Amino acid sequence: MKGVREKGRGAWPSEVTPTPGQAQSCTIPQPHSSSFPFFLLRLFLHQQQQQQQTAMGRSSTRLPSFCLNRMSPGVRVRSPPLEPKPPPSPESGQLHHHGNAKQPGDGAEEEALLGRRIMIVVDSSPESKTALRWALSHSVQSNDSIVLVDVVRPPKHGEQSGKERDPKIYELLHSMRSVCHARKPEVQVELSLVEATERGPAIVEEVRKQDASLLIMGQKKRSLTWRLVMMWAGRKVGGSVADYCVQNATCMAMAVRRKSRRGGGGYLITTKRHKDFWLLA
Repeated sequence: MKGVREKGRGAWPSEVTPTPGQAQSCTIPQPHSSSFPFFLLRLFLHQQQQQQQTAMGRSSTRLPSFCLNRMSPGVRVRSPPLEPKPPPSPESGQLHHHGNAKQPGDGAEEEALLGRRIMIVVDSSPESKTALRWALSHSVQSNDSIVLVDVVRPPKHGEQSGKERDPKIYELLHSMRSVCHARKPEVQVELSLVEATERGPAIVEEVRKQDASLLIMGQKKRSLTWRLVMMWAGRKVGGSVADYCVQNATCMAMAVRRKSRRGGGGYLITTKRHKDFWLLA
């Protein structure tokens, strides 16, 4: 321990070395004006000594840390082995490249490659010609085939068949086929003449026999006067032949007519879900 210095140099407190575990307290008096630089040096050294002692105290009381990651045993988790799937049996119908089983969508792909069979109902009415022109310009593709069908009344007892007694029926079908070849020369056209009393059921049955993908036919717009006359005569006003075919055909059926009698304004299309859908074309 050092004593108090001489009065000429200024009185300073003695420096006491603290024992371990004992806090150090030191009071620094105001120095004399002549020894002010020396006072700053002593103050700086005193602060450095306190910082070193504080650091030594912290390091002495610090507990050793343990790394838990290093102490943990190395365990590797593996997924269970995948068992190979057995090959599909021929009875399951899931063969992809061989076998007779068909995959979903094969019908649509085959139809896209081979084309559709589009049946068009024709007769001598202007509505029938309108439906044929619309089908050739809006529906028929180059890989499709067309079936032109007409329905005539069967002969009475002792009469000849309608196919023999009226050659104009075939002339009508041949003229319609010429129109198809002029507009679509690459499309194959077939003719079908059906004898039946009821046109609607006969057309629906022919659609099933020909395995048609689409049925197109003309539709007449019945005037209000005609409906009133039929109601006055006591006859029930039912649906037309086109309405019957649209609702009962095994394939998609469309009834087509002009929006205006003058030939302008587009077309009105009737299907099973839509009534007089306006197509401006």
